[in-house]
Amino acid sequence: MTVRLASRLVTSTTDGSGSSIFPVAFAVPEGADWLALNRANWDARVPIHASSRFYDVPGFVAGRSCLREFELAEVGDVDGRTLLHLQCHIGTDTLSWARLGATVTGLDFSAPALETARSVAEQIGATDARFVESDVYEAATALDGQTFDIVYTGLGALCWLPDLERWAKTAASLVKPGGFLYLAEFHPLSDILADDGKTIELDYFSTEPRVWEEGETYTDYTRVEGDTGGASLSEHAVSVDWQHGIGEVVSALLAADLRIELLHEHDYSLFPRFPDMLVEGDRYLLPPGRPRVPMMYSIRASKPA
Repeated sequence: MTVRLASRLVTSTTDGSGSSIFPVAFAVPEGADWLALNRANWDARVPIHASSRFYDVPGFVAGRSCLREFELAEVGDVDGRTLLHLQCHIGTDTLSWARLGATVTGLDFSAPALETARSVAEQIGATDARFVESDVYEAATALDGQTFDIVYTGLGALCWLPDLERWAKTAASLVKPGGFLYLAEFHPLSDILADDGKTIELDYFSTEPRVWEEGETYTDYTRVEGDTGGASLSEHAVSVDWQHGIGEVVSALLAADLRIELLHEHDYSLFPRFPDMLVEGDRYLLPPGRPRVPMMYSIRASKPA
């Protein structure tokens, strides 16, 4: 999962005054390998995330689930079903499904993340859980053509992929006939708002890659009482991402011959996206009286039997 505050976007001066009117990301350096940059960035995040209060690995090992209520309701009973988690990171969401009875496979391009996932699986006794190292676009090859009842993609995954049609075709090829793909994501509308939650700051329809140089990771933005200091990325702080609108996501799934069963939008986030948000359990909500905007969305798309 990834989250980002709009103020973290590298800005450039556009009016000669020394301040930016429209925040913009660095252009991708000529000849840069976006996949290598992102893999190095995510490799560097692993020890920070694994020891963070945000992921709370000890709490997870003790029994805490990382899944959201709407995911449980929309995915339904997974007991006895096979489930593939694409871009699984350190595996806590993956293993939450395993605890509910699914036979899980997690796939990610970061070897250190998968080492952590396997360690956590061992600690909770999830002996059937499997973790495979691969770029998501090469998942079908890495999995030797295996298909699954459920292909799951969790929050903060799609922004790291430049080609959603290729992603959707790859994901669809991994779904068994009669199975489904389930996607939960941060909403692209909230992604383009400034930190005041009111001003549109970024281009919703941008298709250009954005390069970020950040010494922090999202566990810093969600630090809770008792955390000490901010574990920073001392190296490999550059990453590349892309904006993907709802229409682009739905169109890619339809082009991959999947049938949209549901598309839901959710009015809360998992982190303080805007400064005045209120906390209710694990939800961050806009205060009463503020017009609500969608913070997350979810899609379930089935493959004909």
